[in-house]
Amino acid sequence: MDRVSGAHLTRRRLLSGLGVAVAGALSGCGRASPEPGPPGPGSPATPSALDEAALRRKIASLLVVGFRGERLDSNDWIMRAVRDGLGGVILFNRDLQTNARRNITSPQQVTELVRTLREASPGRLIVSIDQEGGPTSRLNPGNGFPATKSEAEIGAENSPEATRAWAQGMVDSLRSIGVNLNYAPVVDLNVNPTSPAIGGLQRSFSADPNVVVANAAEEIRVHRAGSVKTTLKHFPGIGSSTGNTDFDVVDVTDTWQERELEPFQRLIADGLADSVMAAHVINRKLDPDRPTSLSPAVVTDLLRGRLGYRGPVVSDDMQAAAITARHGRDEAVTLALEAGVDLLVFANQQVYDERVVDGTLDHVVNLVRQGRITEARIDESVARVDTLRPVR
Repeated sequence: MDRVSGAHLTRRRLLSGLGVAVAGALSGCGRASPEPGPPGPGSPATPSALDEAALRRKIASLLVVGFRGERLDSNDWIMRAVRDGLGGVILFNRDLQTNARRNITSPQQVTELVRTLREASPGRLIVSIDQEGGPTSRLNPGNGFPATKSEAEIGAENSPEATRAWAQGMVDSLRSIGVNLNYAPVVDLNVNPTSPAIGGLQRSFSADPNVVVANAAEEIRVHRAGSVKTTLKHFPGIGSSTGNTDFDVVDVTDTWQERELEPFQRLIADGLADSVMAAHVINRKLDPDRPTSLSPAVVTDLLRGRLGYRGPVVSDDMQAAAITARHGRDEAVTLALEAGVDLLVFANQQVYDERVVDGTLDHVVNLVRQGRITEARIDESVARVDTLRPVR
């Protein structure tokens, strides 16, 4: 396979089976995105021209944050953030640092927890979770929910009826507790069956893009019928990885293949992408300098420009080791927004930071004041993220 050298993708047919020609992610003066991407530096906003309170609410609406606690009261920091307009929360069954139960102990308990959060929110709160099936299931028999098969097991069956029944079981559990955004399906190809991020955890339907697309499409349709939005992950593909970005800096430059884009391209073309998650891997075939999640070449030029995606781009955990090993929080947030990411997820698993919301808001407001990020750029993300919010 021809490789992309430096910041250039080869100009040839990317998906020969589809007959889809994909131009370079970075093509110098030939770059042209059909949708406005991250703006360049603008004129600094003057204090008199900036409604800081309104701007903070907009920025807050672009954050999804994890927290500790099976029950909450009005004085908890996460409740204050939700009352002030936090965009969403993410639920976990176990705390990564302590292995203690985190947010989910029983269906009744977590339903009440979600109700408390939603009632505190002045808007349409995103309540999100990783419910992929199999080992990556925050709702599982250990906390009173039905067992689910993994994507690998479902892909091996490759039966539309079985896939729909499997997905329906997960959606029923999600709806019963009030979750409205599921970070699934994984559409990475099982390029490396021993990958500690994908294949080794049974998180891929198959190495065959046709199997991945067929089963992911069925899963997404069932979620949509149940009013639960979904997320295609992990763009532009991490199925070849030999590490897990939660714990390491992972470089797929020598193992990534262009065909790993095919599931994303086809599902986007079929209108089945509610959101797309940007992965934290290093892929110098696409960007010689930045992780893919922080790369305009990947998020704006490739995903939005060449694949024609118009919806919200979701970050993987902004506190993952793959990011924090190279970037501080503020720098990572800046680069993610400049790359074109819309919804920033802080799982509060690798580190636990009760000031992550206030600190991020302060930082992004300063970026707007300095003219590095425009308020119009924030407004674009707000509009895209609003498509993920539940209908009241």
